[in-house]
Amino acid sequence: MKSWYGLLVVIGILLAACGRSDAPQGSAPAEPVSDKPVVVQPVPALAQGEGTIVGEVLFKGAPPVPKRIAINKDKEACGDYKESEELVVGPNRGVKWAVVSVHIPGGVVQTKVGSATILDQRGCHFQPHVLLVPAGGMARILNPDGVLHNFHTYSKINPTVNKAQPKFKKEMDVTFEKPERFRIGCDAHSWMAGWMVVTEHPFYAVTDEKGSFRLEGIPAGKRVLKIWHEALRELTAEIEVKAGQTTRVSFETRQ
Repeated sequence: MKSWYGLLVVIGILLAACGRSDAPQGSAPAEPVSDKPVVVQPVPALAQGEGTIVGEVLFKGAPPVPKRIAINKDKEACGDYKESEELVVGPNRGVKWAVVSVHIPGGVVQTKVGSATILDQRGCHFQPHVLLVPAGGMARILNPDGVLHNFHTYSKINPTVNKAQPKFKKEMDVTFEKPERFRIGCDAHSWMAGWMVVTEHPFYAVTDEKGSFRLEGIPAGKRVLKIWHEALRELTAEIEVKAGQTTRVSFETRQ
């Protein structure tokens, strides 16, 4: 009888274990710091000790009509007009060219400096409109247009760069040592405008045409997420990054 009783106990334990759910429970949505960003439950990811943040930045209201800028010189290389990239909103209200970053308190996490970051001026147009460059890293400025460009930075922390790039000078390298965000332009073509963001750590991203972004390898813990756009309000939100999980966030912003 004792052996049969023991067997029944074991079977009961196994059945109870099978009935339990081992699915991750996640955590409650993070409390927003400003402008009511929406934070959805974390979902599993592969990293351990680190987490991932994915999300979107949306325009609040009807998408604005893109501004059209007339070209007044070098039309063979530059075309007849350009559409301003100051504020680009997609059909789904996604905001392009927003800079998303994670604030790292208590010190700087150094960015690994690899190959040069490319800024193209093809068609008298900065590509990309917003360029991330690691502090101490090199930016390579390209001129495939066959006309004179003049690369000009409006930096305040880093030394200002104001260099002519004749049509025969296809590449020009510049380096920025200190974290800073600044406007860039071309003195030869007044409509050319863009931004450079010199980053102190790798936890930066720029939104695509859908307003989407992805940040990987974020140290687990409570983090402050910052969203900057040249024409829209800045946003911040405190979120919790969990090891081995992806946190999804959504922001709405306006002018």
